[in-house]
Amino acid sequence: MGIITKLVSQTAIYGLSSIFGRFLNYLLVPLYTYYFSAAEYGVVSEFYAYAGFFSVLLLFGFETGYFRFRDQSTPQKDKTYATALWFVVALNVLFFAVILAINQPLATALQYPDHPEYVLWFGLILIFDAIASIAFARLRAENRALRFAAIKIAEIFVTVLLSLFFIVYWPKLSQQYPDFLWSAWYRPDIGIGYIFIANLIASAAKFLMLIPQLAGLGWGLDKALLARMLAYSVPMVVIGCAGIVNEMLDRVLLKHLLPYDAHTNMQMLGIYSASYKLAILMSLFIQAFRYAAEPFFFTYADQNDARPMYAKILKYFVIFCVFIFLLVTLYLDFFKYFLGAEFRAGLKVVPILLLANLCLGVYVNLSIWYKLTDRTLLGAGVSVFGAALTVALNIWWIPLYGYVGSAWATLACYGFMALLSYGLGQVYYPVAYDVKRVLGYVACGVGLYFYYGYLAAFYLWPWLPASALLLVYGLAVVLCEGGLRRIRLRSVR
Repeated sequence: MGIITKLVSQTAIYGLSSIFGRFLNYLLVPLYTYYFSAAEYGVVSEFYAYAGFFSVLLLFGFETGYFRFRDQSTPQKDKTYATALWFVVALNVLFFAVILAINQPLATALQYPDHPEYVLWFGLILIFDAIASIAFARLRAENRALRFAAIKIAEIFVTVLLSLFFIVYWPKLSQQYPDFLWSAWYRPDIGIGYIFIANLIASAAKFLMLIPQLAGLGWGLDKALLARMLAYSVPMVVIGCAGIVNEMLDRVLLKHLLPYDAHTNMQMLGIYSASYKLAILMSLFIQAFRYAAEPFFFTYADQNDARPMYAKILKYFVIFCVFIFLLVTLYLDFFKYFLGAEFRAGLKVVPILLLANLCLGVYVNLSIWYKLTDRTLLGAGVSVFGAALTVALNIWWIPLYGYVGSAWATLACYGFMALLSYGLGQVYYPVAYDVKRVLGYVACGVGLYFYYGYLAAFYLWPWLPASALLLVYGLAVVLCEGGLRRIRLRSVR
């Protein structure tokens, strides 16, 4: 249990920083949804959807490749890091040159011909973030979680403060003091563009804070090692792009497939994207777990008890994810006030998206089989199948069910990927996962949710409050994980 405790502590540091930082960032959701219309917020959501694809391409799988080829010798660590870093820098310099060349045509193709600056600003954000990801990977590999967390939180602080200034305070200052210099600089026509500017400045600040990790290694690019890393990482690009299809493509397709006029489609996109934010607690935990678990899985793979340990980790992971599912769904009447009134029509998709993210987290755990056995091409196949399912279901369901169809497509995709990855894993890297108990915890959580939302009214006793149902789930976990063992031991004695 000491290894699990260490993993939990690392996840906690990443998680607490992510939760604290994202909570600050989460406060921007009410700001955006109260100050901008659903159609305007839809523009931001669309750009973030496209950004997901480019973030994968600009990192090119070298984050995971760095973990795979980094060993315990200091020269090899530095060589692997320098090779990964310089390749990503060169790739992003090329991307910036392309963006400068096609800035206006690309903005026109995206139906924003009057705002080519959106494309340039977002391109720079992507470049800063991609290069920073390699530096963050080094911090994770060196178990420097506190520095990692501090920089992440600082970035979000800058984003929040600048967003408040650009959207709330600067317009008021310009109205109250029209003769001052800052009033002449403020441009109301930029509108939601100030969201991009705030994020760009924050990404640049993060980049500067990572200079100690980015500098001082010299050139150090090893061509032979680069070839090996490319062979390993190219399938990871396919996996990453397929993952972005699963995560973001619905927000691209909604704009085009919803059966309304263009303005209403953007409204629906904005509502769906804002409701997606309410699944943030699950996303935060999965992200924090990824930060801690990915280097752990690679470094612990040679231990004799590695596979039983991976099985335990998945079980405890699901226990906590189900708790998050219940926490959000049972208190949804509270969380809904983080959204403006216009956006609350989308609350019905929140439970579906939470379950979808739970399935994604299970898939993250199960995907160790292709990473540890270097079968990344097979892993890419799983992701491509999932992406194809996402596209097909969205094309089928969006015209029929609107953004609710997108939510169900997301759940179906991640559930399918988890199931397929489990089957392949049992062939290429068998792990004795406690499938019955994992599924039992998920069924328990879903059953409590339905009891609270739909079935309680049919019973004679009073409606059980959300806190009592969370307690019921906690007691069920304690009985299954500890109490039942003690009962069995007593019966044997």
